[in-house]
Amino acid sequence: MDKSLNITHFTLSGYVELSKYRYLCFFVMFAVYILIMCGNSAIVYIICSHRDLHKPMYVFIAALLLNCFTYSTTVYPKLLIDFLSEEQTISYSACLLQFFTFYSVGGSEFLLLAAMAYDRYVSICKPLRYAAIMTKKIVTALLILAWTVPPLHFSILTILNAEAKICKYDINGIFCNNTFYKLHCLSSRLVTVIGVVALVDLVILPMLFTVFTYAKIFIISYQSCKEFRRKAAETCFPHLLVLVSFSCLVLYDVIIARVDSDIPKIARLIMTLQAFIYHPLLNPFIYGLKMKEISKHLKRHGVCIKAGHSIHPSVGSEHLFF
Repeated sequence: MDKSLNITHFTLSGYVELSKYRYLCFFVMFAVYILIMCGNSAIVYIICSHRDLHKPMYVFIAALLLNCFTYSTTVYPKLLIDFLSEEQTISYSACLLQFFTFYSVGGSEFLLLAAMAYDRYVSICKPLRYAAIMTKKIVTALLILAWTVPPLHFSILTILNAEAKICKYDINGIFCNNTFYKLHCLSSRLVTVIGVVALVDLVILPMLFTVFTYAKIFIISYQSCKEFRRKAAETCFPHLLVLVSFSCLVLYDVIIARVDSDIPKIARLIMTLQAFIYHPLLNPFIYGLKMKEISKHLKRHGVCIKAGHSIHPSVGSEHLFF
């Protein structure tokens, strides 16, 4: 950091028209945040509380939804504070922490999707060897890799950003993402190289692996019976939806942060908010509605809750079981 400028805070200049709509924006985004937390926690609870869901596929889904918790908590609380504040600023250390957490979780997302693709490939294409290949140790190792490799990559980038000289204090956005690099006095070749390595290791390679794996699954499914194709589609389609959703988010983040354009501020703000809303909000619906076993348990819990409310308070709990 350039000590001569004594920069301790940055201004977030991506907010527009807050004086007119600040409370509306706050309540809408607060409602979205609550929905994200409740939706993701409901699916994670269902998976954790039912032993028939303690399988690799559902463990990876729970890990993916836990990532949504972290992803949303990295952005939404600060976003809600900024909507109610007269000035939208962020401290230098908080900006670095937000940058590190946001991209570490993003990298974990692609690695988890790749692990899920591998699990589906083994399950569908090598069913007789599934139990021998997808053991508890393998699943644990894949989870550890997905949650440790991205932070290792981005810890280096965060340290380099912390040591870089800063000549600007105005971030053209509403949070600390790749736009942080535009604050540097000089572009660093080392930062660029490590950023490209992180992009290849954590985004491009896992995405190619996932696409190639599902292509193999669909080829084998096409050559099989109709029932086999239906079951393969039931388990693979939700994962592909999530992959496409998150890939669009990453593509937008790279374009909007790296390419200077004349996009109006209001359009940029709306596009950025969509990136925060759709992916973590849609994940519980995709897995809750499209995954047959999870959907079945959700419906059972819904029936139990309705039954519990319909029982008169004078009826003792012992009458709930027959």
